[in-house]
Amino acid sequence: MHGSVHIIHKYANLIESCTSKKDLRTLRSLHARALVRGIAHHDFLRVKLVSSYAASARLSDALHIFHRAHRRPTFLFNTLIRAFASLNRHVDSLNLYVYMLRSGKPPDRHTLPSLLKSCASLSALHLGRRLHAAAVVHGFSSDAANSNALIAMYARCGDAGSARRVFDEMSERDVASWSAMVGCYGVHGRCAEAVEMFEEMVGSGVSPDGAALTAVLAACSHGGLVETGRRVFETMEGRFGVRPRLEHYTCMVDLLCKAGAVEEAKALIGSMEEDDVTVDRAFWRAFLAPYRIRGSPGEA
Repeated sequence: MHGSVHIIHKYANLIESCTSKKDLRTLRSLHARALVRGIAHHDFLRVKLVSSYAASARLSDALHIFHRAHRRPTFLFNTLIRAFASLNRHVDSLNLYVYMLRSGKPPDRHTLPSLLKSCASLSALHLGRRLHAAAVVHGFSSDAANSNALIAMYARCGDAGSARRVFDEMSERDVASWSAMVGCYGVHGRCAEAVEMFEEMVGSGVSPDGAALTAVLAACSHGGLVETGRRVFETMEGRFGVRPRLEHYTCMVDLLCKAGAVEEAKALIGSMEEDDVTVDRAFWRAFLAPYRIRGSPGEA
């Protein structure tokens, strides 16, 4: 018995390493060896196999293993729900949740965040509200991950009031909670409130991470808050220990160009360190926006 358990855990660890590396060839080899040894049916290994195939975007293989399982515990459903959501197959994620409930399996605290992400991506506010009710009924509404997902869902679906109520009802808030609310106010054009929320976060002793700084810089860009954006950007490394990344430069270039400070934006681009930043299309859209309005660079 102990030897069998040891082998199962050994295979589980090997499969998990394939998940992080997205090494499909080794995963298939391990799966075949597990079948030969007669251990592939073990619930623990099934979850690892489903998760690893899903991480490699091989959902057909993951579903095949799932449908062959005689026992389908909640955590096995969670693995596939999360995989569908991460691959932007949001309708499939929600449909699998319905199938899970019809199969008599209750959700746990790991089930709803992925589903709420799907609701947010689909702007399905009515479904998001039903999931919020489920979180309350099952006692997950006090869980930080569920609350943060609710805030993000309400923000994406245009209900800033409900997002704030969830935030206010949280007994403990982490940096993701604050970032979600800063971002919520920013995307709804309440940019001064976004900056106030950011400063309140800092004042409460929560140190912002890269995502929180992106949220407040984006709010500054949307609201034309040039001086505030400059102050946040120029102090983010010294004050918070966060080195500017592409997303932070993109927000600042967008902010400066909208304000007509194109030369300052050019100087900022020139200061970027190649080791830290790989320029993408969003960055160049931000920089070239003034030229699309006024004509070619030579005419600016």
